[in-house]
Amino acid sequence: MSDAVKHECGIALLRLKKPLDYYKQKYGSAFYGIQKMYLLMEKQHNRGQDGAGFASIKFDVDPGERYISRIRSNDAQPIQDVFAQINQRINSELEAHPDKADDVAWQKATLPYIGELFLGHVRYGTFGKNSIESVHPFLRQNNWMHRNLIVAGNFNMTNVTELFASLVELGQHPKEMADTVTVMEKIGHFLDDEVTDLYQECKNEGLSKREASPVIAERLNINRILKRASRGWDGGYAMAGLFGHGDAFVLRDPAGIRPAFFYEDEEVVVVASERPVIQTVFNVAFDSIQELQPGHALIIKKNGTVTEEEIIVPIEKRACSFERIYFSRGSDAEIYQERKALGKLILPDVLESIDQDTDNTVFSYIPNTAETSFFGMAEAANDFLNQRKNQYILDNRKTLTKEKLEEILAVKIRTEKIAIKDAKLRTFITEDSSRDDLVAHVYDVTYGVIQPTDNLVIIDDSIVRGTTLKNSILRMMDRLMPKKIVVVSSAPQIRYPDCYGIDMAKLEGLIAFRAAVELLKERNQIAVVEEVYRKCKEQEGKPDVEIVNHVKAIYSSFSDKEISKKIAELLKPDGIQAEVEIIFQTVDNLHLACPKHIGDWYFTGDYPTPGGNRVVNKAFMNFYEGKDARAY
Repeated sequence: MSDAVKHECGIALLRLKKPLDYYKQKYGSAFYGIQKMYLLMEKQHNRGQDGAGFASIKFDVDPGERYISRIRSNDAQPIQDVFAQINQRINSELEAHPDKADDVAWQKATLPYIGELFLGHVRYGTFGKNSIESVHPFLRQNNWMHRNLIVAGNFNMTNVTELFASLVELGQHPKEMADTVTVMEKIGHFLDDEVTDLYQECKNEGLSKREASPVIAERLNINRILKRASRGWDGGYAMAGLFGHGDAFVLRDPAGIRPAFFYEDEEVVVVASERPVIQTVFNVAFDSIQELQPGHALIIKKNGTVTEEEIIVPIEKRACSFERIYFSRGSDAEIYQERKALGKLILPDVLESIDQDTDNTVFSYIPNTAETSFFGMAEAANDFLNQRKNQYILDNRKTLTKEKLEEILAVKIRTEKIAIKDAKLRTFITEDSSRDDLVAHVYDVTYGVIQPTDNLVIIDDSIVRGTTLKNSILRMMDRLMPKKIVVVSSAPQIRYPDCYGIDMAKLEGLIAFRAAVELLKERNQIAVVEEVYRKCKEQEGKPDVEIVNHVKAIYSSFSDKEISKKIAELLKPDGIQAEVEIIFQTVDNLHLACPKHIGDWYFTGDYPTPGGNRVVNKAFMNFYEGKDARAY
């Protein structure tokens, strides 16, 4: 509950389809594209706060004029820092040349960052690195305009080692073994190949080198480049790229794990990781925004043509459900209803926990992202209460007095804002006891609304590690002196690590895994751990398609409720007076609430790509061998 789970990044790509003069005349500024990019990135701030980057490309510039600009920041407020630097640079030039305020041609030729094609990125550092070198977009430079490549994405590859080795086989010398570098260099290699082939074609047609350059740019086959580059990729990705001459693409993985949405009209083409971002920034209808299909690329040619083309044959769509539960903006119409449904569907288990006693129960939520599922749970609780009222009235209709009827109708579900996050306190002291004390004061509580006879029901989006729950929230709730604290997770038990972008890479960090291992110890079944380790070791070195997820055996002996009960025991701090129960959503209900997003590997261990099974087994071996290392 309220664990700081880092996760995937956000991308924003914008192509202006009209000359810059058009935007100056219609919107009052030739900086329309920069302004929209700021909004697209700021509206995706929820997706990444460790770093931000921005790149732009100017079309049809003369040789010697700079046509690519890029800026990146790992500042504490990286988006604001990026655009503050952009504004400062542009404003200083305009102040020095006040007569050029309306001269769009001069502005395009002189000012950095202004252009027709833009790429932005907000980042979470899943590998714990936050150096400026790790911040997207990445740039692969070349003196040939069409060989310049800018890449940014929301992705993790499970087979980076293999991809790195394939680059070495191609004769390259990558500077590091990171998926961002290997992916960009793979695309860059086949871009170089394509350009070389096209140059030979132009040469055979009698064109000079200078004459060949624009012809190569026009004929560049992005579909073929991406098909060749992505062969062998295993992971979840929504990846955007710009070529120096003005072509662009966004490619989505074949299982649709990571999201991407796009919109096109006569003025712009825009792509973002979340649909409501485009809706808000461009004031367009829900239905006008399309989802980029799995395995497809949106290809935007410099001449303005836009096509959605299959690059990799799609497999079963396994769009990430955790994205819907927790990370995406809840203002999306579908996501809002899905999160409400998660709250409604879990109410029966809550009612069982409190013995149907809604009169002596207060419902609340923590943190703010859980507010929507709380609304769903509260609505379902009100429906339950109304049914109970109706039944009482029907059963007693012959003897019911006006006073009694008013008393019945006055009974309400009790909902309160219990937890208040005062500030994000910095845990600057590394000593564990000091850190715990600081964590315990991140939230404050609303006093005076809980009675000693009350149950307190608190819903959250998910419980991953349980650290904050144990060190802070349960102690804080116990100060209110309720009879019972019921912690509700709108997500199922997170049992398996992720390898596609969300920072849950280690099994021992997951409270559900720790609970299952404790149950094995208590019931003298610890041999299961040894057996799982043996089977995982036996599969080392096998092709990914032959690997089986053996970690499932850790959980197979126990019901969901048994594991939930053990989780509650592990997370209940010493000295807590209230009874504590933890309730998790079921996987079946998750699929009912989010029918289009069935990617549930965190909960079930059913990974959408073969690399997932290798990663989970490696994570288990790291746990068994005491290695504090990532599995990919």
